[in-house]
Amino acid sequence: MSSTPPADYPGCPVTVGLAQEAGVALRPPRWSLWDSWIMLGGALLLLAIVAVMLHLIRAPLAVVVLSGTLAPWVMLVGWPIIATRSRGNGPVIDLGIRLTWRDVGIGLVGGVVSLAVAGVLAAVSALIFGDFTSSAGDAAAQLADSAGRPVVVVFAFMVAFGAPVVEEIAFRGLLFAGLRKHGFSPLITIALSALVFALFHFEPVRILVVGGIGLVLGFLRWRTGALGAGMIAHCVNNLPAAIVVAAGLSG
Repeated sequence: MSSTPPADYPGCPVTVGLAQEAGVALRPPRWSLWDSWIMLGGALLLLAIVAVMLHLIRAPLAVVVLSGTLAPWVMLVGWPIIATRSRGNGPVIDLGIRLTWRDVGIGLVGGVVSLAVAGVLAAVSALIFGDFTSSAGDAAAQLADSAGRPVVVVFAFMVAFGAPVVEEIAFRGLLFAGLRKHGFSPLITIALSALVFALFHFEPVRILVVGGIGLVLGFLRWRTGALGAGMIAHCVNNLPAAIVVAAGLSG
């Protein structure tokens, strides 16, 4: 029987060590960086299938926007759970899903930093591309014109809280851990995970903004060894946009 320890790669999350200290019997993780590409490719494929189906049935805009947002989340959360549960110790231990009061404090500070970084990079992007909006903002504006208040509130909630949890599990969870497990240094891992995070949003004019946010979130994952601080920071970063979405209902 293999004697390879579960924490057999540099940069594994602190939850692995905590589980070992608690006497939890751990398995060496057999998931890999390839699972990240399966996750991302599957998310795009599922989004494409849902988009075609909704187009064929001429679904209302509210259904299109909400379903189009939720569809990739199935893979972005589902595959990390499947991969780590079937070939590891589950997402909580293997991906570092943890939230302490220290994580909350670090996350709040990180969220403010990410907003500042995003603001600077948005100004730089505006000089290059001119004035621009986000795809979420455009979708919210369309929903405000054609859907009822409950639909827009649900969308705002998804932007503020759903996306941060899902995207942290996917990009700073499975992708980040996969890159480190594959042997990439912390700096390269932070940079690559931020780049993939930015590209996956499919908003060329906002690639600097989203990439900058990804760098901050990747740094938090590296320094804390867990996802909690990044989730809080991501929520803080998305909250202003979600508030604008919800407040726009009364305008």
